[in-house]
Amino acid sequence: MEYKDPMPELLSSLEQIVFKDEYQKMALTHKPSPFTEFEQLRRGTGLQTDEFARALGVTVATVQEWESKRVKPSATELKLMRLIQANPRLSKQLME
Repeated sequence: MEYKDPMPELLSSLEQIVFKDEYQKMALTHKPSPFTEFEQLRRGTGLQTDEFARALGVTVATVQEWESKRVKPSATELKLMRLIQANPRLSKQLME
C-alpha cells in the first residue's frame, strides 16, 4: 500500500475552517496571483526572512526566490502562509 502524506489535506481542511468567510467573498471576486498573495501574506506575518522560512519548512533561498518573483510558491505553501498569518502563534509552534 502506498503512503499518502496527509499534510496537504489537513492544511486544506484547516484553511477552510479558518477562512470560511473569506472563501465566500473570494468566490465573488477574482483570485490574486501567487506572487501578489505571497507579498501580502509575507508582510502580514511580521516575521524575518529566516523565521518565515523556518516556519514554512523551506530554505531562506526559497523565500528569496519567491520575493524576487523567479519562483512562485505552491498552493500548499500559500495555504500554510495563510494559516500562519491568521494565527501567528502557529509560526512559533512550527519553528520549535
